[in-house]
Amino acid sequence: MKTFFLRAKWLVHLASILMISLIFMGKGMANPQANSLVSLAEQGNLQGVKSLVEQGVDIEQRDSRQRTALMAATHENHLEVARFLIEQGADVNARDNMQDSPYLYAGARGLQEILILTLQHGADLKSTNRYGGTALIPAAERGHVATVKTLIDAGVDVNHVNRLGWTALIEAIILGDGSDKYAQIVTELIKGGADVNLADGSGISPLTLAKSKGYRNLIEILENSGAK
Repeated sequence: MKTFFLRAKWLVHLASILMISLIFMGKGMANPQANSLVSLAEQGNLQGVKSLVEQGVDIEQRDSRQRTALMAATHENHLEVARFLIEQGADVNARDNMQDSPYLYAGARGLQEILILTLQHGADLKSTNRYGGTALIPAAERGHVATVKTLIDAGVDVNHVNRLGWTALIEAIILGDGSDKYAQIVTELIKGGADVNLADGSGISPLTLAKSKGYRNLIEILENSGAK
């Protein structure tokens, strides 16, 4: 009898371990349908995406990188796929394992048409990326003039400071190349209310940073706007 109870106890213990393992495997493994949807979205296969959605596949399911189909379509700038998914209710703020969302990624990469769609469908303007920056900061850094204008007009905080201690204005100065497009971005940021004297985390002002780079055009814009 004792042997029977020991064996039964061991079997229960084994079953518990197996159940826990299956739960964690389920969390870690991508759903096959989700993989198919994400894969088709990444390929830009609009008809395939439509077919799966019409079959009832959850458009918010994730792949192994926690990307939704909308995130995958945004990565590849597949506008029509992104448009369809958004119109079907896909979450424009759903984050992947890099803490990017379709909205944040479109802003950072200057994917203007997808960005506008996300703004029209509930983009969280206060959301931040893994560096603690709004969509405006990397847009300014990478020289996306139209995107910077769009985000400012949408109401993104132009004076938001990321974890590096930098605003969009500072990133445009220190990570840009001082070319005309960066002059346009600096001008747009200032017009949008950027504080020209808001220093970085080390207390260095935008004007001092522009001077250290030798960007005469940016220096002139800043000085004409009251920078010290």
